Amino acid sequence: MHNNGGVLQETVDEIAARLGASATLEDRSFQLLAYAAQSGDIDEVRQESILRRRATEEVRAYFEGYGIATAPGPVRIPEDAELGVLARVCVPLRHHGVTYGYLWLLDDGTLGGDALASVSDLVARVAAVLAQETRRRQDLGRNLRELFSPDADERSWALARLNVPGPVTAIAVRSSLDRVAALWTLPRGVLADPGLLVQGESLVALLAPAGQAWELAGRVQGMYGTAAGVGDARADPAQAWRSWREAVQALNVAGKVPALAPVAAWSDLGVYRTLAHLSPADLRELAEETAGLADDPELARTVEGYLDRAGHVQAAAAALGVHRQTLYYRLGKAERLTGRDLADGEDRLLVHLSLKAARLL
Repeated sequence: MHNNGGVLQETVDEIAARLGASATLEDRSFQLLAYAAQSGDIDEVRQESILRRRATEEVRAYFEGYGIATAPGPVRIPEDAELGVLARVCVPLRHHGVTYGYLWLLDDGTLGGDALASVSDLVARVAAVLAQETRRRQDLGRNLRELFSPDADERSWALARLNVPGPVTAIAVRSSLDRVAALWTLPRGVLADPGLLVQGESLVALLAPAGQAWELAGRVQGMYGTAAGVGDARADPAQAWRSWREAVQALNVAGKVPALAPVAAWSDLGVYRTLAHLSPADLRELAEETAGLADDPELARTVEGYLDRAGHVQAAAAALGVHRQTLYYRLGKAERLTGRDLADGEDRLLVHLSLKAARLL
């Protein structure tokens, strides 16, 4: 975390020493930032947090159920033997009304109000450092538009400022314009721009360590309630713009192909990777090949399902939930409407691509 990591560790050590209690510091996403040397008992939750560098979703939901995200002061959380949680105190790290993280103190019954008040100066220091780090990340995130630019000079300028280690993956999220990205909830090492314009549309742009990208895309998509696209990883951050281009195309496909929604990875798009490169005019021309099916969505779905299964009648009928004779009837009707012979390899390919192109339109 820039040069603030040492400050956080020293401060947490001092808090633990003053209170004689085990102390752990996490950010808003429950990612471990620092922890003091263990003294006394240790519970499964704290052990997992240290080993995994972050809490599990189950533990996160449990603690957030006590209202720690909005609490103005310390929150006491009782022991839960089933979850493996010892009694503890959570001190929300708030700066100017915003919660940036949590200080966790295992409580053996000695952490009264006076004890917690004795470390209020240190708590304020930690909160201020986390707020400063968030502002720094916001500033760095604004450089993503240059890093994702096809212009080599702009990318070089951005790389000089960001100093991003590889491998990295770009993520594009379709956002609601009335919502603000809660950047402080994202893990360290993730850069975000909540309003990067692409062809007149405002997208949330993220650049993440490759190993975190898929989980992060799902989380941010969940925050915004919309679709997300994930590009391929790039070992060289100078090539992150290619990953961003893939992420945008994957996002567009995710928004139009239910089977790939709500989060689509470029590597999983199959034939849509090729179709995504076509212009809207080319897509429309290709989709015209099956224009005769446009007024019968059920028929189009039947043909597409049949072709998706390589013309295997039994598998297609089972997947579509129809009798084989019904499938044969629908296929014959589709042949008459399109003027294509589904027993012919080239005709089958053309019809298949046409139906996929129609989805993208």
